[in-house]
Amino acid sequence: MSGSSPAARLQRLFEGHRLTPTQRRIAHCMVRRAADAPFLSSVELAELAGVSQPSVTRFAVALGFDGYPALRRHLREVAPADAEPEDAGDTYNEYQQAVRAEIENLQHLSDLLADPAPVERAGRLLAGSRPLPVLGLRAASSQARGFGYFAAKVHPDVRVLDEGGGMLLDRIDSARRAGATALMCFALPRHPRECVDALAYAKDQGLAVVTVADSAFAPVAKHSDLLLPAAIGSGLSFDTVCAPMLLGRVLLEAICDELPEAQARLEEFDVRAAARGLFVE
Repeated sequence: MSGSSPAARLQRLFEGHRLTPTQRRIAHCMVRRAADAPFLSSVELAELAGVSQPSVTRFAVALGFDGYPALRRHLREVAPADAEPEDAGDTYNEYQQAVRAEIENLQHLSDLLADPAPVERAGRLLAGSRPLPVLGLRAASSQARGFGYFAAKVHPDVRVLDEGGGMLLDRIDSARRAGATALMCFALPRHPRECVDALAYAKDQGLAVVTVADSAFAPVAKHSDLLLPAAIGSGLSFDTVCAPMLLGRVLLEAICDELPEAQARLEEFDVRAAARGLFVE
């Protein structure tokens, strides 16, 4: 996020505080609704975040304010003079609102990528790991599989870890013994405890953990060496994850930039695919 955006200011306000899972949920909601956060009542914020009104009060106190009114006054003081509450969306149906929310999430991601350094660092870590384990459980398993499918076209050894159970830590051990130095993780709500435990184990084994998560306040944050946030949409019965998917593709590009042989591997695949008649033109 750009340093002057409302979302970036909220992010800085929350950073450095030890927040409970409920408080992280409130923080995540406020970052997603950064433009109208200064104008929300505690009841409205509680409803948006899916928490109780007293939880909002305790959240404000945890940030060092006397209560939520003091936090809201602070937000109004630091907001741009022309800031106004966002359109409540009454003119859009629920499907349109879900699409518009994803457009906003992609805009936040664009702001984040204004500083390419974190993605470039992630690209170096992931490209240099041989093998490269890619973790994603439950809701995030499709993200891990998609990332692994494309990464395997340019990286010589990609191992997708998309199933939990007793073998998961064994597979992390196996990758580490084979020479892995980093692990790529996709973490989405609801965050499986098994994923959090697996990241803690990977770090204990000396792996650098790069994580794409729905929020910088996600439970996986404390076990990640480099966390790249990409917000999800929660307006439908099931979450929408356009921003995490796009961020995964951006990371693939960063990996390609770090692998001199990437283009040759892609061209070789195209030649083999044409010879096999793999695709219908």
